[in-house]
Amino acid sequence: MVKVVKFGGSSLASAEQFKKAGAIIRADESRRYVVPSAPGKRGAKDTKVTDMLYDCYGIAEAGKEFSGKLGKIRDRYDSIIKGLDLKLSLNEEFKTIETNFKNRAGAAYAASRGEYLNGIIMAAYMGFTFIDAAEVIFFDAEGNFLADRTNEVLAQRLEKTDCAVIPGFYGAEENGVIHTFSRGGSDITGSIVARAVHATIYENWTDVSGFLVSDPRIIDNPAVIHTITYRELRELSYMGAGVLHEDAIFPVRKEGIPINIRNTNAPQEPGTMIVESTCHQPEYTITGIAGLRDFVAVNVDKDMMNSEVGFCRKVLQAFEDHEISIEHMPSGIDTMTVFVQRHDFEGKEQQVLSAIHRYASPDTIEIEGDLALVAVVGRGMKSTRGTAGRIFSALAHAQINVKMIDQGSSELNIIIGVSNDDFERAVRSIYDIFVETQL
Repeated sequence: MVKVVKFGGSSLASAEQFKKAGAIIRADESRRYVVPSAPGKRGAKDTKVTDMLYDCYGIAEAGKEFSGKLGKIRDRYDSIIKGLDLKLSLNEEFKTIETNFKNRAGAAYAASRGEYLNGIIMAAYMGFTFIDAAEVIFFDAEGNFLADRTNEVLAQRLEKTDCAVIPGFYGAEENGVIHTFSRGGSDITGSIVARAVHATIYENWTDVSGFLVSDPRIIDNPAVIHTITYRELRELSYMGAGVLHEDAIFPVRKEGIPINIRNTNAPQEPGTMIVESTCHQPEYTITGIAGLRDFVAVNVDKDMMNSEVGFCRKVLQAFEDHEISIEHMPSGIDTMTVFVQRHDFEGKEQQVLSAIHRYASPDTIEIEGDLALVAVVGRGMKSTRGTAGRIFSALAHAQINVKMIDQGSSELNIIIGVSNDDFERAVRSIYDIFVETQL
């Protein structure tokens, strides 16, 4: 059995948290490969090291004095080293960082140093081999991740290494230039490592006891999801559920490796298992609720639209021409609605409308902004009658007007459009009818 364990920033924010992570690793000898994030916040008013690095590099890039900012970052790491009683010095590393900042090494390089330095500390603390991610995770010159090359090199390297620490979040192009995944990308690194070593399980340790049915900022103490499928997680992650980076699913899914979301501060709790498929029935009809605000609905009407071959393609061409991604597209006999994110659409709305008129000659176009989308996801919905009816009933009882409803053919999810102002009330009302009433 081989386990890959990834620890998030909150799990490694201080020496005390490091000790918890170390105890977790030592408790199971199969936890052989560790992927650390950069130190996160130690409290509500604290700053993540990654943000400190971005800030420091911005000052250096502007040609201003940055040694004071860099010194504060070093203090964060020195406090961890001192708290762990390690005989370790990062003098040379910080000299190199200072030189590279002066030479404008790039924001990606700056941000990556958070994980890099934390990886050195973790390796020293555990007695594991340190492997710089820049040596084993590759991107091309355009910044595209090279999955096959990475898997080949990483697998060969780790085959010869019994226990190793590989920093998360970054890799390098062929010329050595550092490139990072998007924020939260250490999850992706953990998944890549798990695939390379054919791990039995990929444990992702964070500050919550698993994946929650809904956002705890909206629902007080929401229920924990004990088992969720990759497809369900993909739907919820895309709609804003943020425990796991959504791109972290793909490398392990290809290998059939389950992911276990665990709580560093409560390691005795089983957390959430993320699997390809399962015979386990969900505790509730739904698995989870997630959503995002600030969408725009573009309503296109034309008589006899349904009999005009290629009409939808013509409308969508207008969005493609302006590089705007489509979120959802419910349609009727003489109308279709295209949902897009407002920040993508606002600066191009008139150009898009002109293109729709030019390509499709609609009768009317109307735009409605300030919309939110709520995703209700669950494999249990397929075998349960009346799920959509219960959702409508809950929203009607809460006096929430439904702007749109869209259900995929898989019956895995239902998307509901409401006004931004109704977003949180909609989430609460759906949670109450499916979860709270069954507790």
